[in-house]
Amino acid sequence: MARYTRIPGSLALITLTNPPVNALSVAVRQGIIDTMSRALSDPEVKGVVLCGENRKFCGGADIREFAGPMKGPHLVPTFDSIEAAEKPVVAAIEGVALGGGLELALACHYRIAHVKARLGLPEVTLGLLPAAGGTQRLPRLIGVPAALDLITTGRHVSAQEALKLGIVDRVTDGDAREVAAELARSVSGQASRTLPPLPVLRVAHLSPFRLN
Repeated sequence: MARYTRIPGSLALITLTNPPVNALSVAVRQGIIDTMSRALSDPEVKGVVLCGENRKFCGGADIREFAGPMKGPHLVPTFDSIEAAEKPVVAAIEGVALGGGLELALACHYRIAHVKARLGLPEVTLGLLPAAGGTQRLPRLIGVPAALDLITTGRHVSAQEALKLGIVDRVTDGDAREVAAELARSVSGQASRTLPPLPVLRVAHLSPFRLN
């Protein structure tokens, strides 16, 4: 479930609607695909703001679906399509962006966070690794050491720490959606921002190991 709204400045506002934390259920994933397609195919829409209902961006995967087989759209191609969008997509992060929620935000071209927002990839606490692009996009955004710290500890970071690390572009104590819309309007018409490539890691040559 995702609600589509046109807002001033030739923008589309896409709101995830799956209380209490707008988890990425089958309906939400399909809703993201449908509303993004609508926004990208409308020549009058110059940019997109993505947010969550009730001032909560997205709490990640919907644990109610863990017991059964995977249904509906998969997260990786869904997020890849957002990253590949030719119109700017700005995430307005309020409340939480955790697990798949943060991976969704990382697929957007820009990220605005409310000062009280919390971000993280806590999958490791369940014996899992981020599986929707977080292990690729986060290192490209903030560097390998900082990304490894977040991925392997599962710790949450504040909006201010996320800004310092480079995860978000701006922190606001106002309405993150309004700030995100302002940013989307300012970059509309420009080429979509892409993440830098991962640095090449050089490994010292090791001598062959021989058994006696």
